[in-house]
Amino acid sequence: MGDLPGARTDPAPPFYHTGVDYTGFVDVKASKGRGVRTKKGYIVVFICMVTKAVHLEIVSDLSSEAFLSALRRMAARKSAPHISKELQQF
Repeated sequence: MGDLPGARTDPAPPFYHTGVDYTGFVDVKASKGRGVRTKKGYIVVFICMVTKAVHLEIVSDLSSEAFLSALRRMAARKSAPHISKELQQF
C-alpha cells in the first residue's frame, strides 16, 4: 500500500485541502403553491481531505459559471481552498 499524500495526513484548517464532486440531477422546486414547477438542479459536494467533513451547494446547471459561484459561496462560509504542489501535476 502506498503512502498517503501530505494533503491527507498533515494538520491543516478545515477545507484547506478540498475535493470536489457532483451528484446526479435533483428536482428543484421553482415556486411554491399550486402548480409547482420543478427544474433540474445539481449538488456540488466539497469534501475536506483531512477531516472528511462535507459541504453541499446546489447549482442550476453544470456550467463553469455555476461551479465558480458555488465555490465562492463555499469559500465565503468555510475558507478558500489551497492548491497543493502535489495535486497541481494532475
